[in-house]
Amino acid sequence: MSGLDCRNCGSPLRHTFADLGMSPLSNAFLREEQLDSMEPYYPLHARVCAQCFLVQLGQFERPEKIFEDYPYFSSFSETWLRHAREYAEEAIRRFDLTSQNLVVEVGSNDGYLLQYFRGRGIPVLGVEPAQNVAKAAQEKGIPTLAQFFGMRTAAGLQAAGQQADLLVANNVLAHVPDLHDFVGGLAQALKKTGAIALEFPHLLRLIQGSQFDTIYHEHFSYFSFLTVEQVFLQHGLAVFDVEEVPTHGGSLRVYACHAGGDSRTPDARVSKLREMEAAAGLRELRTYEAFGQKVREAKRALLGFLIEAKDTAKSVVGYGAPAKGNTLLNYCGIGRDFLDYTADISPHKQGRFLPGSHIPIHHPERIRQTRPDYVLILPWNLRDEIVGQLAYIRGWGGRFVVPIPTTQVIE
Repeated sequence: MSGLDCRNCGSPLRHTFADLGMSPLSNAFLREEQLDSMEPYYPLHARVCAQCFLVQLGQFERPEKIFEDYPYFSSFSETWLRHAREYAEEAIRRFDLTSQNLVVEVGSNDGYLLQYFRGRGIPVLGVEPAQNVAKAAQEKGIPTLAQFFGMRTAAGLQAAGQQADLLVANNVLAHVPDLHDFVGGLAQALKKTGAIALEFPHLLRLIQGSQFDTIYHEHFSYFSFLTVEQVFLQHGLAVFDVEEVPTHGGSLRVYACHAGGDSRTPDARVSKLREMEAAAGLRELRTYEAFGQKVREAKRALLGFLIEAKDTAKSVVGYGAPAKGNTLLNYCGIGRDFLDYTADISPHKQGRFLPGSHIPIHHPERIRQTRPDYVLILPWNLRDEIVGQLAYIRGWGGRFVVPIPTTQVIE
């Protein structure tokens, strides 16, 4: 894909969805000795295709560069682990998985999901491009190929007799610059009788919830159900069920199989979701072009809160160092003048600095030591988990702040 052509249908991209200015890579955390060096910034301008309605960014950095030292490890979130365990249990029941089956996960991270299948005696295989994260999975005993997934990798799995009975790809589709190579690979890596289970943030919920901070360079595309179904059909894959799940502010879990005479009968939820998206205007260009105003309103609300807090001598710190937080902070122009620091439970991020804003990342114990007036929750999708973990701040009158869909102080 060139910077101005749709990566799905090749049509010219002429319509803006959200223009967030210039931003560094959202996961390019800095060490102290890098703070005085130049940081590369790239346009963070999401456009929508007028033909297939795929929302997308241009590709400015190779995936190999983005994932060479990846800081995100799924197992540090209790909420995500619980979601993964429930997901595995449901899949085992639904597809009658046994020791005679193979579950393959693309983008398997540190084995956060496959460990639950393996614990039930079901053979598993992970495919994870980030070498450091794949190593963590291998150390847990999860067989993991440390490589990018696409047609070439799928051909290798097929040749080795490792096609999947259940092929999982959670929160991976957005990370793929070559969309058709990836989906074609899914079709090739799936047994004729197998099923694909794919999760991704739902574009409709992004629009409705003003979730502009989920736009960052690592996410090349943003999907509606309508668009995903179109892409799958081009590769002989038929969607037979879909579920709405609460993760990442509202996601879809799509089930697909090989199209043909023995393909599964679609559940009524498939047609219902198609109708819901159409009624919400996802087939109308004006729906996408109106999103920019909601983005600007959310920015002004957050800056207004922070200015008032600082004018009244209140201390504000962040919690979390997610990619979405870096989009939010850089787009809003928030640095240490507004946010003293942020705290994150992951040791892979502690001691580093956020890209662009250069806000330092500390251990969560720092919050107890400094007793801030406000804690800004950057991974707002984990709001309930974080409020529970940090409930002690109320002991000194501290309060939580959530920035999306608009700034809200939690009493």
